[in-house]
Amino acid sequence: MPIVSMDGTNDSMVTEFVLLGLSASLEMKILLFLFFSFYVGIVLGNLFIVFTVVCDHHLHSPMYFLLANLSLIDLGLSSTTAPRMITDIFTEHKVISFPGCMIQMFFVHVMGGTEMVLLIAMAYDRYTAICKPLHYLTIMSRKTCICFVVTTWVIGVIHAVSQFVCIVNLPFCGPNKIDSFYCDFPRVAELACTDSNWVEHVVTANSGLISMGTFFLLIMSYIFILVTVRHHSSAGLSKAFSTLSAHITVVFLFFAPCFFVYVWEFPTLSLDKFLAILDFVVTPLLNPAIYTFRNKDMKVTMKRLSRKIVSSKEQS
Repeated sequence: MPIVSMDGTNDSMVTEFVLLGLSASLEMKILLFLFFSFYVGIVLGNLFIVFTVVCDHHLHSPMYFLLANLSLIDLGLSSTTAPRMITDIFTEHKVISFPGCMIQMFFVHVMGGTEMVLLIAMAYDRYTAICKPLHYLTIMSRKTCICFVVTTWVIGVIHAVSQFVCIVNLPFCGPNKIDSFYCDFPRVAELACTDSNWVEHVVTANSGLISMGTFFLLIMSYIFILVTVRHHSSAGLSKAFSTLSAHITVVFLFFAPCFFVYVWEFPTLSLDKFLAILDFVVTPLLNPAIYTFRNKDMKVTMKRLSRKIVSSKEQS
């Protein structure tokens, strides 16, 4: 809405942003609707992992404690964007309010930063279990696990706040169309009515640093684990790799889009948008499948819970 200041200049303040989405074609919208309907699977799958870990005392161990927290973060990360993406697919005028856009950006980066650091904690858990099995329960005590989780959230909040304070006070007085299906710091900064290059550099440096730093730290930890196991037993190498394969799969699926969106600039934003779907839809959906169907303890627990449910129904 235009506002005329006392000096006669015409200022305006953006109160909402228009999300251009992914595609205007009906066929693509139908495909995307089917794709984003996987959000139901994300909710049910991740809540199932949390419920199973909490209810079964056999899974009250450091690894599954961290896994339950990963499921909660995946659910939160997906919920910041996926429900709105689903409702916007068949909506002609895709509008998000200015406060809503700011809140979405903030929580996307809180959840994303928290998950990156949590993956490091999970890698350290696997390192301790594989390389120092006799001291595992001593090192990965309950207090240590809680400290890990608290630290991941603190770093995630700091990561988001350090970028949010740079964006929220920028003047927005003209363009309000975002060529994406969600609000993100780089896209919104481009719409500011001032030179925002320094903000974009801060965002790129911040997100790029935490993405590349945690990724290379994770890769180094995997290499160190495999080298350590190989020195002790060549037979144990394949077993260790099998144990780490699920974690490695999650890491590559999660970090690949971050590299392309925040580190490697493309001439077109189309690829960025589709890569972002991996983080918001694909990875949160695959995590439950990877950690349940490829995990012996989880499969045994699922059978145990199903037998309890069946027996309780028969008794009733």
